[in-house]
Amino acid sequence: MLADTEEVALTFEQSTIGGSSNLVQTNRIRHPIALFFHLFFRSLAIFLYLFSTVFYSSFITIFVITIICLSMDFWTVKNITGRLLVGLRWWNHVDENGKSSWVFENRKTSQSNNLSVLESTTEASIFWLAIIAADLVWVTFFLVSLLTFSFKWMTIIMVALMLNGSNTYGFLKCKYGSEQNMQNIATNFFGKQMLRSVYERFSSGNQQNQTTTN
Repeated sequence: MLADTEEVALTFEQSTIGGSSNLVQTNRIRHPIALFFHLFFRSLAIFLYLFSTVFYSSFITIFVITIICLSMDFWTVKNITGRLLVGLRWWNHVDENGKSSWVFENRKTSQSNNLSVLESTTEASIFWLAIIAADLVWVTFFLVSLLTFSFKWMTIIMVALMLNGSNTYGFLKCKYGSEQNMQNIATNFFGKQMLRSVYERFSSGNQQNQTTTN
């Protein structure tokens, strides 16, 4: 039975390039079709949310079409583009006893051979940028809808946040492992931001003091 946070070695996307190293990076786009659909469905859902009233007057029609786009984006990212672009995949496993467990896969190179993983840094950057940007956009829509009392449209936003948020959490869990590691990464990030802010204020204060003295 697979453990709750077990990392499973994925055998796809391996190459004989650079056999002495586990990871070979390149800047070129290796999966243009997958990259296109990674951006297409989420962009189309956002476009429909913003401008669908121009084409359709029925909210039910807008709701159904937008939810279909969000669902197609969720399935595509979870099962295809995550695996191809960054070598990550998460899914739910139900054993013969009916026990459900979540599996978070992270592409690894087998230690028993000289195969190496070929990874595109361009694809990885676009993948994570699209994931985070979509979450921020839907959070912004939620705040606007809340402030303007547009509760009818909030139903679409809530579905979008659940689907996109599930993928974001799943892939972060795949990449960074345990929740403790994710918390440490977040703590380190915000700690660095606070130190940077303090340093900038300290530098600005010194400059003002020097200007006053002169």
